[in-house]
Amino acid sequence: MDDRSDDHDIEVEGGLHAYDRKISGILDDGSVGFQRPLLARNRKNTTSQIAIVGANTCPIESLDYEIFENDLFKQDWRSRKKIEILQYTIIKWALAFLIGLATGLVGFLNNLAVENIAGFKFLLTGNLMLKEKYFQAFFAFAGSNLILATAAASLCAFIAPAAAGSGIPEVKAYLNGIDAYSILAPSTLFVKIFGSIFGVAAGFVVGKEGPMVHTGACIANLLGQGGSRKYKLTWKWLRFFKNDRDRRDLITCGAAAGVAAAFRAPVGGVLFALEEAASWWRSALLWRTFFTTAVVAVVLRSLIELCRSGKCGLFGKGGLIMFDVNSGPVLYSTPDLLAVVFLGVVGGVLGSLYNYLVDKVLRTYALINERGPGFKVMLVMAVSILSSCCAFGLPWLAQCTPCPVGSEGKCPSVGRSGIYKSFQCPPNHYNDLSSLLLNTNDDAIRSLFTSRSENEFQISTLAMFFVFVFCLGIITYGIAIPSGLFIPVILAGASYGRLVGRLLGPVSQLDVGLFSLLGAASFLGGTMRMTVSLCVILLELTNNLLMLPLVMLVLLISKTVADCFNKGVYDQIVEMKGLPYMEDHAEPYMRNLVAKDVVAGPLLSFSRVEKVGVIWHALKMTSHNGFPVIDEPPFTESSELCGIALRSHLLVLLQGKRFSKQKTTFGSQILRNCKARDFAKAGLGKGLKIDDLVISDEEMEMYVDLHPITNTSPYTVLETLSLAKAAILFRQLGLRHLCVVPKTPGRPPIVGILTRHDFMPEHVLGLYPHIDSLK
Repeated sequence: MDDRSDDHDIEVEGGLHAYDRKISGILDDGSVGFQRPLLARNRKNTTSQIAIVGANTCPIESLDYEIFENDLFKQDWRSRKKIEILQYTIIKWALAFLIGLATGLVGFLNNLAVENIAGFKFLLTGNLMLKEKYFQAFFAFAGSNLILATAAASLCAFIAPAAAGSGIPEVKAYLNGIDAYSILAPSTLFVKIFGSIFGVAAGFVVGKEGPMVHTGACIANLLGQGGSRKYKLTWKWLRFFKNDRDRRDLITCGAAAGVAAAFRAPVGGVLFALEEAASWWRSALLWRTFFTTAVVAVVLRSLIELCRSGKCGLFGKGGLIMFDVNSGPVLYSTPDLLAVVFLGVVGGVLGSLYNYLVDKVLRTYALINERGPGFKVMLVMAVSILSSCCAFGLPWLAQCTPCPVGSEGKCPSVGRSGIYKSFQCPPNHYNDLSSLLLNTNDDAIRSLFTSRSENEFQISTLAMFFVFVFCLGIITYGIAIPSGLFIPVILAGASYGRLVGRLLGPVSQLDVGLFSLLGAASFLGGTMRMTVSLCVILLELTNNLLMLPLVMLVLLISKTVADCFNKGVYDQIVEMKGLPYMEDHAEPYMRNLVAKDVVAGPLLSFSRVEKVGVIWHALKMTSHNGFPVIDEPPFTESSELCGIALRSHLLVLLQGKRFSKQKTTFGSQILRNCKARDFAKAGLGKGLKIDDLVISDEEMEMYVDLHPITNTSPYTVLETLSLAKAAILFRQLGLRHLCVVPKTPGRPPIVGILTRHDFMPEHVLGLYPHIDSLK
């Protein structure tokens, strides 16, 4: 496949319709004769048709979220019985239930595996440290991390490169209408689950929360497309969902379920899908998404109850992220509010700096990753060794701290997992830095959020831990393993929040645990630029509603400050990966242009009754996805736009060989012999290809009626419409094609077709370099 997408279906003024496009259909040498359109400017769209998905570069195309109202669709809709409509409704809710159930199970097993694998590793290291076998302890610790890291990297590099990273930018792009190979494939789901387990257990400064969002979306896609034909798992009764529109709704439910499973925050999951992931929303989807996350919450609660008897190994009484913060009255004065404002400003500055550095590191790693799977694995191994050396070496710089009063039997943690690590300290003492570094990320956050003792962590320890998490979080994100940003950001924010709490202890009424929560909120707001969903997620996972006003304040301040410097981290990654994301607003310079200024070309169109050879050669020579269909004499009095035919539908029609030797309309025969489900989209975009067709020379000279598969009600705009209005219309309606028609009569019936690539800044500013200065 060339580096033009199947979706680059665009376009030029002076449309190449039948009377000014074709010379004579097929020439003597068998090639198709095309004539340049009148007023042709030969304007090409040079925006990239490939993007980075996970750690893999692959072609991209757009999704058909618009209802394609052709004659076959209308016939199918009219023929549906009430029982079929009821079946469709029941299946939608059943799928929402199954998505919640499966995502909840995966989330629980993910945590169970991480806690036990990492717990065994830390117990082995701790026991060797107690015997003063320090070198053996280091090699056991680093060796375990290296094995786990290599396993995670090998899965990503050799089986599913699309599973690398958090997956949230890819899910966000998919819900915006961008598809790429393997973005939600079963192999991606498999690697996402096990790669995340190995990666987090390997001690990387990454989280499993972002990958859980991608996992939930993959589960929803697998169920929604009726299984996987490749892996012999198909369900024919899901034929109603063989379209991008219904899959989009299911994947939105899956993304929300992933957040709910990761944070035990069902309401936060719904708000995350609404605020960050989904590009289109409606009340019916809100109900289904909420139902899905409620199922996740019930599943998690039921499974956690099973672990309270101690049957889950080192998983203990749950292990899922649920942080206890001081539940007493939250009293604060004017100095406390000033401290909260200060935290918000610091979080905004640090968050924007974090995003800037992540962007630079990702661009650097892309140069390494593109050299092949072996280099991806070696990069992961190098980062693993660096992380192990830092995690094991830094605690030697920390001082031993006496165990807090009342912690007898818990401090130090010997022969079991715990938050008080003795490391090299004498009896009844613990190493506070090793308690953070040689522990799971979840336990480290619990320790930082705790209000047991104000002096549990020294100021120097908090400063070193912040630098460690901040730097290694940046270095680690971008390597070829499933990795999330939530946990590194929460860890860094909680550490500097607790540090500020220690420094302001004499003048503040808030305890250090609350400062840790506010620090985490400020850093989250500064990096991810979400407000409502983050606020609810933090309140749900800490179970402290009294902190609502302060969390709201710190999130608003940090987001406002960070927006002055750059975009949110996921928006930056979407842009860096080359995904043509449609924003919900138009750029200011678009108001100085009209629709016809950016349509690219040349435009290829077909007559309503077209010669088979013309269609075959057009499909063979181009990668366009949509083709205008023109009604011409003698079928109409004058040339007029009939609608748009999709490439996938043309291929199915040609494969069925519903041809005629005469150039006459015979759409009724096609309607009798074909069903709408014959043209349903194949899962994962694996539909027919032009090379799959076998058409004889005799059939090339025959005709086919395109009217039954033509969308006769496409969205159209005048060529003089403001490009800003066209962009907003395109985004809000979830379109793939937007037809541009002439303002004056006597011209070809279509000027061009706009797709998302025509609205991209690199295309518009490439055509008009100085337009950006005319805001």
